[in-house]
Amino acid sequence: MKEELNILIQAQYPLIYLVTSEEERAELSISAIAQSSKPQRRVYVWTVTHGIVEYGQPRNVTQHNTVSPEAAIEWIIRQKEPAIFILKDLHPFIDAPATTRSLRDAIASFKGTNKNIILMSPMQQVPIELEKEVVVLDFQLPDMGELNKVLTYHIDQNRGRRLTTEAREKLLRAALGLTKDEAEKVYRKAQVTTGRLTEDEVDIVLSEKKQLIRRNGILEYIEEDETIEAVGGLEELKKWLTQRSNAFTERAREYGLPQPKGMLILGVPGCGKSLIAKTTSRLWGLPLLRLDMGRVYDGSMVGRSEANLRNALKTAESISPAILFIDELDKSFAGSSGSGDSDGGTSSRIFGSFLTWMQEKKSPVFVMATANRVERLPGEFLRKGRFDEIFFVDLPTPEERQDIYRIHLTKRRTDISRFDLQQLAKMSDGFSGAEIEQALVAAMYEAFAQDREFTQLDIIAALKATLPLSRTMQEQVTALRDWARQRARPAASSVAEYQRMEF
Repeated sequence: MKEELNILIQAQYPLIYLVTSEEERAELSISAIAQSSKPQRRVYVWTVTHGIVEYGQPRNVTQHNTVSPEAAIEWIIRQKEPAIFILKDLHPFIDAPATTRSLRDAIASFKGTNKNIILMSPMQQVPIELEKEVVVLDFQLPDMGELNKVLTYHIDQNRGRRLTTEAREKLLRAALGLTKDEAEKVYRKAQVTTGRLTEDEVDIVLSEKKQLIRRNGILEYIEEDETIEAVGGLEELKKWLTQRSNAFTERAREYGLPQPKGMLILGVPGCGKSLIAKTTSRLWGLPLLRLDMGRVYDGSMVGRSEANLRNALKTAESISPAILFIDELDKSFAGSSGSGDSDGGTSSRIFGSFLTWMQEKKSPVFVMATANRVERLPGEFLRKGRFDEIFFVDLPTPEERQDIYRIHLTKRRTDISRFDLQQLAKMSDGFSGAEIEQALVAAMYEAFAQDREFTQLDIIAALKATLPLSRTMQEQVTALRDWARQRARPAASSVAEYQRMEF
């Protein structure tokens, strides 16, 4: 990013929009570029509280009457010498006609000069009038080298013991995705908490990342206690995931393997799609971030929804490698193809931005999406190359239903030999995994109310009292199966083997 910014300044790009919350670090980079450029340039900083001040000078050494954006830009236009002008947090004023016009006047006057305006803000907001004139850059978070300097400085200041190479790498990798200030604070927190800084404090550093997710408000950090063994059946899907458990390691890169992009899990509601996504986090040892599309949409300000999505995706990338979980994708993007009249095209723009990010992303963020209604999904999601694989999770087979009973009964009782799993599996034909669990819970409540142990007959009675979704929504389930038969990979090994033999 610094190299790109340097090129733009040297190429006399008049208006650059730098998206960052790290003002101090960004200013240092811009100052270094100004000093090394030919000709050298002075750097001026504008804020709405102090007006224009030359970089490095006290705040009281300000240019008079430059507090308002229009006055500041007019002062900038009058300057003749080469300079870089940083305007901080101009976004609340940038849509005002006078401010937009002033910026366009400045752009026109900068032709053939060595002057640049850099708009620095934590959020991107560009009016239509400036879209053709501005170049937008994201100021990247600190890399391992910069974080290493922060860690070394902290250890030296606290006279801590020298870290092993392995311990240092663990602490640095744990801090990836934090700003410089956040890294400094979390290293101090680890020092205060335990009185030392070693690889054992990695969890304290990771806790700061959880705070980062919570502050984002759109992403949710999910911690799942269940392992993938808690998922009944779906052996083909579990095998696929297990084979890729080390896909994000350096060893995989050296072997020549590309990083996995993501997977889409289609299927009948209640058959374990969300659970398999959550347990993959434990299997792969990666943080699981749930993207809440409902929180992305914000009608309070034009462009706010798009900014929400960009910020959420940037946050996910900053703490990668990670799994980005989108539950019920069909509901999130169902109206994207025809929303132009209903929401001003916001859904279409959100959909387009997300597709572009999925196609172009280089960071190791694995997208795990689930869906129940495939007919609601835009066709662009289903084309080859968007996801590594599309799996179909059908209603459990008799063997899988036995496995599901075994898992849920074992969670609740040590000895389950008194239960005939084969009979229970037969009695629950057409039931989803969630419906089997609820029938078992209902049987336990019935027995508990009578102050006795629940039995096989209690479970059978609960099953008979339940009308499964496969019967109430038979047409929908049949249509989904017909679609998936030729277009998706079966998640159950028995179905996969049958299809291979049939083929």
